Amino acid sequence: MKRANTNHPAKGSRITVDPIRSLKDIGRIKRALSGRDLLLFTIGINNGLRIGDILKLKVGDVIDLEPGETVPIKEQKTGKVNVLMVNKEVHKALHKYLAEAELNDSDYLFKSRKGGNSPLSVSYCSQLVKRWCVGLKGNFGSHSLRKTFGFIQRTQFGVDFSLLCKRFGHSSPAITMRYLGINDAEVNSILLHEI
Repeated sequence: MKRANTNHPAKGSRITVDPIRSLKDIGRIKRALSGRDLLLFTIGINNGLRIGDILKLKVGDVIDLEPGETVPIKEQKTGKVNVLMVNKEVHKALHKYLAEAELNDSDYLFKSRKGGNSPLSVSYCSQLVKRWCVGLKGNFGSHSLRKTFGFIQRTQFGVDFSLLCKRFGHSSPAITMRYLGINDAEVNSILLHEI
């Protein structure tokens, strides 16, 4: 008798991943990573871009950027132009990685180790994120980095859903709320605020 794979959703169902919800967990993951993986994680959680768009970056696109500077990125999914922002954390991880790696300006920033000049695949990045998040409660994959950006911006920095909606390219803040996993318990918790 064939055993059902309990770690995979039923065929045709939608796969959703969770954000990393804790700054403590984010810090633990960052301390465990180095080089390419640390840069991928840091760019992902600081920019909220889809992983496929991040993987298209080449060294020459980012090598001379300073904190506060951006690079335009044409999104694969929408065809719209978005930006990658280099903040201080991204800048630090980027220059540490570039000092260690032997890459040319024409190389992909997240170059596959399989040879040639091709980027990592989205599915491989999902496997990486799953490994990084071992021990955390939830389902994680490459899209977790994008969701972590939104979740932390909202919960730690008080960024409004309308701004996150614009960053993510969603058509309404309600979609962004669902996307970030706002549940009834969180909505009901505001009823405890006394006026």
